[in-house]
Amino acid sequence: MTVTETSAERVLRIGEVARGAGVSVRAVRYYEQQGLLTAERSPSGQRLYRQDAVTLVRFFQQMYAAGLTSQRIAELLPCWDSGHTDAEQRAMLRAERDRIQAKVDDLQAALDRLDEVIGITDTHP
Repeated sequence: MTVTETSAERVLRIGEVARGAGVSVRAVRYYEQQGLLTAERSPSGQRLYRQDAVTLVRFFQQMYAAGLTSQRIAELLPCWDSGHTDAEQRAMLRAERDRIQAKVDDLQAALDRLDEVIGITDTHP
Protein backbone atom coordinates (compact mmCIF):
# COMPACT_ATOMS: atom_id res chain seq x y z
CA MET A 1 0.00 0.00 0.00
CA THR A 2 1.28 3.46 -0.77
CA VAL A 3 0.68 6.70 1.04
CA THR A 4 0.51 10.11 -0.50
CA GLU A 5 2.11 13.16 1.03
CA THR A 6 -1.35 14.59 1.81
CA SER A 7 -2.32 11.94 4.37
CA ALA A 8 -4.19 13.40 7.33
CA GLU A 9 -1.99 11.70 9.92
CA ARG A 10 1.71 12.48 9.88
CA VAL A 11 3.78 9.41 9.17
CA LEU A 12 7.34 8.66 10.20
CA ARG A 13 10.20 7.41 8.10
CA ILE A 14 12.20 4.44 9.31
CA GLY A 15 15.09 6.60 10.54
CA GLU A 16 12.72 8.75 12.60
CA VAL A 17 11.23 5.65 14.22
CA ALA A 18 14.67 4.24 14.96
CA ARG A 19 15.97 7.49 16.47
CA GLY A 20 12.79 8.07 18.48
CA ALA A 21 12.92 4.57 19.95
CA GLY A 22 16.69 4.49 20.41
CA VAL A 23 17.24 1.48 18.17
CA SER A 24 18.93 0.83 14.85
CA VAL A 25 17.17 1.00 11.51
CA ARG A 26 18.01 -2.68 11.20
CA ALA A 27 16.00 -3.40 14.38
CA VAL A 28 12.97 -1.62 12.94
CA ARG A 29 13.27 -3.70 9.76
CA TYR A 30 13.54 -6.84 11.90
CA TYR A 31 10.32 -5.99 13.74
CA GLU A 32 8.64 -5.53 10.40
CA GLN A 33 9.97 -8.88 9.15
CA GLN A 34 8.64 -10.54 12.31
CA GLY A 35 5.18 -9.13 11.61
CA LEU A 36 5.25 -6.91 14.69
CA LEU A 37 5.28 -3.60 12.85
CA THR A 38 3.71 -2.63 9.56
CA ALA A 39 4.80 0.03 7.15
CA GLU A 40 3.13 1.57 4.21
CA ARG A 41 5.13 2.80 1.25
CA SER A 42 5.49 6.26 -0.16
CA PRO A 43 5.18 6.71 -3.91
CA SER A 44 9.00 6.58 -4.00
CA GLY A 45 9.06 3.31 -2.02
CA GLN A 46 10.14 4.64 1.38
CA ARG A 47 8.78 2.88 4.45
CA LEU A 48 6.30 5.03 6.36
CA TYR A 49 5.07 4.22 9.85
CA ARG A 50 2.20 5.44 12.00
CA GLN A 51 2.91 7.88 14.83
CA ASP A 52 2.61 5.12 17.44
CA ALA A 53 5.47 3.14 15.88
CA VAL A 54 8.03 4.65 18.28
CA THR A 55 5.93 3.60 21.28
CA LEU A 56 5.48 0.13 19.82
CA VAL A 57 9.20 -0.31 19.15
CA ARG A 58 9.98 0.70 22.74
CA PHE A 59 7.40 -1.86 23.89
CA PHE A 60 9.06 -4.54 21.72
CA GLN A 61 12.44 -3.67 23.22
CA GLN A 62 11.08 -4.00 26.75
CA MET A 63 9.41 -7.33 25.99
CA TYR A 64 12.56 -8.71 24.32
CA ALA A 65 14.60 -7.59 27.33
CA ALA A 66 12.14 -9.43 29.55
CA GLY A 67 12.71 -12.61 27.57
CA LEU A 68 9.65 -12.74 25.34
CA THR A 69 9.95 -14.12 21.83
CA SER A 70 8.71 -12.42 18.66
CA GLN A 71 5.87 -14.92 18.53
CA ARG A 72 4.80 -14.13 22.10
CA ILE A 73 5.00 -10.40 21.44
CA ALA A 74 2.85 -10.91 18.35
CA GLU A 75 0.29 -12.63 20.58
CA LEU A 76 0.31 -9.60 22.89
CA LEU A 77 -0.32 -7.06 20.14
CA PRO A 78 -4.07 -7.64 19.79
CA CYS A 79 -4.37 -7.01 23.54
CA TRP A 80 -2.37 -3.79 23.12
CA ASP A 81 -4.34 -2.64 20.08
CA SER A 82 -7.86 -3.38 21.24
CA GLY A 83 -7.57 -3.23 25.00
CA HIS A 84 -9.71 -6.35 25.12
CA THR A 85 -8.67 -9.91 25.86
CA ASP A 86 -10.25 -13.33 26.06
CA ALA A 87 -9.63 -15.80 28.87
CA GLU A 88 -6.74 -17.50 27.05
CA GLN A 89 -4.99 -14.18 26.38
CA ARG A 90 -5.43 -13.09 30.00
CA ALA A 91 -3.94 -16.38 31.18
CA MET A 92 -0.97 -15.87 28.83
CA LEU A 93 -0.50 -12.28 30.05
CA ARG A 94 -0.57 -13.40 33.69
CA ALA A 95 1.86 -16.25 33.02
CA GLU A 96 4.31 -13.87 31.36
CA ARG A 97 3.90 -11.41 34.21
CA ASP A 98 4.59 -14.14 36.78
CA ARG A 99 7.68 -15.27 34.84
CA ILE A 100 9.02 -11.71 34.68
CA GLN A 101 8.27 -11.12 38.36
CA ALA A 102 10.29 -14.22 39.24
CA LYS A 103 13.22 -12.78 37.24
CA VAL A 104 12.85 -9.45 39.06
CA ASP A 105 12.83 -11.24 42.41
CA ASP A 106 15.99 -13.16 41.49
CA LEU A 107 17.70 -9.95 40.38
CA GLN A 108 16.64 -8.19 43.58
CA ALA A 109 18.12 -11.02 45.65
CA ALA A 110 21.39 -10.72 43.71
CA LEU A 111 21.37 -6.96 44.23
CA ASP A 112 20.79 -7.39 47.95
CA ARG A 113 23.75 -9.80 48.18
CA LEU A 114 25.99 -7.35 46.31
CA ASP A 115 24.92 -4.60 48.70
CA GLU A 116 25.94 -6.87 51.60
CA VAL A 117 29.37 -7.45 50.07
CA ILE A 118 29.79 -3.74 49.38
CA GLY A 119 28.77 -2.97 52.97
CA ILE A 120 31.31 -5.43 54.32
CA THR A 121 34.12 -4.21 52.08
CA ASP A 122 33.36 -0.55 52.80
CA THR A 123 34.24 -1.14 56.45
CA HIS A 124 37.73 -2.37 55.54
CA PRO A 125 40.42 -0.14 54.02
